[in-house]
Amino acid sequence: MRPETESRIQELAARTGRAPDDLVEDAMAGYLHELAKAREMLDARYDDLRSGRVKAVDGEEAFLNLRGKSEARHTSRS
Repeated sequence: MRPETESRIQELAARTGRAPDDLVEDAMAGYLHELAKAREMLDARYDDLRSGRVKAVDGEEAFLNLRGKSEARHTSRS
């Protein structure tokens, strides 16, 4: 680990009264859980696209659509 990270872990351990190894273990477990959930979501989205259940949106078109909505909101507030 980088010295800055090690220092932050040690500080947190001192403040919380928990062992540094326990903090790292909890952080890694949480990270891996979130990573697995993100992977599942991406796989499901890919399956939806591949099967034709949903259609891909052109990125430029989506950006222009969002920009138009934002400008419309700003104009209506004036």
